[in-house]
Amino acid sequence: MGPKYLIIKKGEHGALLFHENQVFVAPALPLEEVFDPTGAGDTFAGGFIGYLAKTGDISFENMKTAIIVGSALASFCVEKFGTTRLKEITKEDINQRVQQFRELTNYQAELS
Repeated sequence: MGPKYLIIKKGEHGALLFHENQVFVAPALPLEEVFDPTGAGDTFAGGFIGYLAKTGDISFENMKTAIIVGSALASFCVEKFGTTRLKEITKEDINQRVQQFRELTNYQAELS
């Protein structure tokens, strides 16, 4: 009983994805300036669901990517008023923003 997946959107603090005993934590992308946060959550949801619909894959691993895509789109949304910024971006802009998330969250360390 209950949902198989749970996503908690934490606004400017990112998002959490839960599935069975797995947890994925995605930060929000730090921006120098937030012009208008209105619609960022809706943009996140649209990007997340749109990515899942495009790929047809609702696995935990693919949902992690969908969260990053949704977060990347939401980070554009807050840069200008309303949907203005979203109408200006290209697929390459989105790919670059997703890469910024990779760089922000990729951590490899070897302890000696």
